[in-house]
Amino acid sequence: MTEDPRRIAVTGLGVVSPYGSGLDRLEAALLAGRCCLEPSTDFYPGFEGTIAPVRGLPPLADLPHFRPSRTDRLAVLAARDALTTCGASFSEGGIVMATTVAGLTEIEPEIVQDPAAWYRRGGRSRAASYPVAHVADAVGDYLGIHGPRCAVSVACASGAMAIALAANMLLDGMTDLVLAGGSDALCPFTLSGFNSLRALDAWPCRPFDKQRMGLNLGEGAAVLVLETLRSARARHAPVLATLRGWAMTNDAFHPTAPHDQGRGLAACMLAAMEMAGVSPDEIGYVNAHGTGTPLNDGAETKAYESAFGARRRPMPVSSTKSYFGHCLGAAGALEAAATIAGIRRGALFPTLRLSDPIDSPSVDWLMGEPRFEPLPVAMTVSAGFGGSNTALIFARSDV
Repeated sequence: MTEDPRRIAVTGLGVVSPYGSGLDRLEAALLAGRCCLEPSTDFYPGFEGTIAPVRGLPPLADLPHFRPSRTDRLAVLAARDALTTCGASFSEGGIVMATTVAGLTEIEPEIVQDPAAWYRRGGRSRAASYPVAHVADAVGDYLGIHGPRCAVSVACASGAMAIALAANMLLDGMTDLVLAGGSDALCPFTLSGFNSLRALDAWPCRPFDKQRMGLNLGEGAAVLVLETLRSARARHAPVLATLRGWAMTNDAFHPTAPHDQGRGLAACMLAAMEMAGVSPDEIGYVNAHGTGTPLNDGAETKAYESAFGARRRPMPVSSTKSYFGHCLGAAGALEAAATIAGIRRGALFPTLRLSDPIDSPSVDWLMGEPRFEPLPVAMTVSAGFGGSNTALIFARSDV
């Protein structure tokens, strides 16, 4: 294989999901078609809906200058899992972590219980780990990593964008290795916010179905260890997959709604393919953003028609949010992990509960059982509020 200096290797991958810790558990659940969405009543009494929580999350000890939030814990555990697989010393590596919730789960009770005290403190929390940027600091401080740190918060595209920005850091020579991914915890505030937008489905979601009603929120974290392919080969590291191309765009259309024709997302996918040097026919599968909301899924379908309409065969597409919900800032990173799992196993995971898909001549909606076939190259896409889009193209290590 020709050594492309722009090619990025994934040499470690850590996952904390509602299925438990580790990529193997996520992969097994996807292969089995096991949904982890459940009623929210015992996790958040008084809120009626469907969510995907992480159960049995182990604690982390407080550090002298802060106590970790739930989002911090998810991030640190996933990063620790990633480091066990990469086989590299990481004390000087970079960190790019994405989140939207950060420590809001911990500070919300302070605001609700004593708002006057909250305002007297100038809106500062007693738990000094609530800012978005703190998640990257938590990973670095707990794991003893002292390289450059970066935080990303661009709504639902955050996790994927963290991976793209980390790849840019490697190409720019800022560092030799980067931990990149996303982490978010379930929070009553975000549940209420999406409920006020009438974006939630009270039942397990049905992305891309004509009868779709909305999304379900989940929580979790996924962290990738990224380095140049040249670096990985020099230290004989195992390569789980390569990151062939990536792109980021913005619709500049509406604060929350996507462009109704999916123009920004289509441009993002085309730019990622151009960077990767692959044609639409070479992409074997797209792990969709696929939230299950009427607006997103309709616009996203238009984006696929624009980006892949010239393919010889319709593009296989599915949404893994039908398994573990929409994990907000962690979604893009978890879906990157699911895409890598599909490449490694030669498996195209179907969308659960999809029975009457949106009509589209350009899309092969994956339904029913997993489809097993060689999958050399696959794409995962993310879209967020404010029109943020990210596309990542992964390939088998031998391609």
